[in-house]
Amino acid sequence: MNTYSLRDCATDAIRFWEPRRVLYNLVLATIVGIYFGITYPISRTMLTLDFCLGLFLLAVVANVAYCAAYIVDIFAQMSGFRELWQRSRWLLFAIGTTFAAIITRFVAMGMFAAGGHS
Repeated sequence: MNTYSLRDCATDAIRFWEPRRVLYNLVLATIVGIYFGITYPISRTMLTLDFCLGLFLLAVVANVAYCAAYIVDIFAQMSGFRELWQRSRWLLFAIGTTFAAIITRFVAMGMFAAGGHS
């Protein structure tokens, strides 16, 4: 039985998750962009400093939530199921990105619908 250090598992987790963070952020940004476009030109009037800061805050929160995958990944890698986990962890990425996309959709709908009712 191979034993892997925390350093080995953390390095492997970073190698797996960080390149996919770009795709995760592109998916979420695309959803916001679509709802911005759907409600244009009303959405354009919402582009204030406070709105942009709120959007930035939501992007940071989404990326903090993305980091939750590291806890699961490192724990699974340190178990006896490391090889199985490494072959199937893309499922966690797919499910997590889908979950974040659904949340982003509802938030974007609410943010841009508010501009239409002012």
